[in-house]
Amino acid sequence: MKQIRVEDALWKNRNFLFLWGGTTLSSFGMQMYSIAIPLLIYDLSKSALSMSMMRAIEFFPNIFLGMLAGVFVDRFNRKRMMVWTSLIQVFCMAAILVLLLAKQLEIWHLYIIGFVLSSAGYTFGNANHSVLPQLISKEQLTSANAKLSLVDTLIRMIGPGIAGMLIAAFSYESTLSIYFSCLILLFLFMQLLQVPPKDVKTNEKNSLWKDMKEGIDELFRNKTLLIPTMTVLFSNFASSLVIGVLVFFATDVLGADSKQIGFMFTISAIGGIVGASVVGKLRKRFGRGALYTYSLLFDITAMALLIFSQTWWMIGISLAIRTFSTTLSNIVYFTIRQEFTPNHLLGRVAGTSSMLMKLTLPLGLFISGLWAEWLPIRILFVISMCIFILLFLRLFNHSFRKLI
Repeated sequence: MKQIRVEDALWKNRNFLFLWGGTTLSSFGMQMYSIAIPLLIYDLSKSALSMSMMRAIEFFPNIFLGMLAGVFVDRFNRKRMMVWTSLIQVFCMAAILVLLLAKQLEIWHLYIIGFVLSSAGYTFGNANHSVLPQLISKEQLTSANAKLSLVDTLIRMIGPGIAGMLIAAFSYESTLSIYFSCLILLFLFMQLLQVPPKDVKTNEKNSLWKDMKEGIDELFRNKTLLIPTMTVLFSNFASSLVIGVLVFFATDVLGADSKQIGFMFTISAIGGIVGASVVGKLRKRFGRGALYTYSLLFDITAMALLIFSQTWWMIGISLAIRTFSTTLSNIVYFTIRQEFTPNHLLGRVAGTSSMLMKLTLPLGLFISGLWAEWLPIRILFVISMCIFILLFLRLFNHSFRKLI
């Protein structure tokens, strides 16, 4: 009965519904962008390095702006941050569409606009993550995160397939226009959101460095959060060896077309749906440390299957297993971060931990892009699997597995 009351309260929470609705629309539009941009760069360059560099640039804001964005999210009005960052994303997509329609779009345009778009999107995500505990009770966090993750993975299931078919049937312009429209709706939803004041206000007279240092100190003092954060740091490196060249591998090596690429990512989202659906039941039977640790076994399985993939749908199955694992571990991690971090520090801790976790991504993407130009891509998948094996062995023998 308690679970039912928690569920009902969430659906009756007007502000949660605005947040959920806005991020759902944005996530759907992002699927159009995520499929269209790599294929567009492939058409412009036929280069794995150019494609992986775009992915690396999209992660740069997490590294260069992570802690600073966290300070702003904690220091200023979080609703206002989400309104302005959603508006910046609207302008960025408008710029890409104008250049594309004028036949003037070049790869360096995508690099610059993509960096600004990702910076605004990252800051929005930080504010979104930090504002959730202000809108709902602590008891509702796991359920809310699971719902957000479930809807996100449902969108990941249908979005790429729709994007692939739109590109094949119409154009890049029509596909990216959907993302543009979704961002406008996100901006409007954020205008309607009402955010209660924070319990503790950050002293705006502090220097930026002092505020950032408070976030760093809180993260490194919280061993419960630090252990999985460091694990993600290395698992992200393992993933970056794969994600930067995956579309290139599917198109250039296996000969997949845009529709098949879309369906490949649609298959991958099924794992996320399953993960978000079962995490609540698994949480009742297993501790968070055990759930997080054993999710790495699915990463190992996914990489093993990817090594031997001969078709686009085999890649999709491999990605589905990987998405299942990522969904479980992300829900566990986000809930730990929200529960064990004081809310007035949550933006900075989220920014610091996100920056730390993303440090290795650009390096892995750059390495994989160069590698794919001259060496067999499947070897990268083997290296990735070995890293996941080492991470599992480390956590399996660590007290974190039994702590929570």
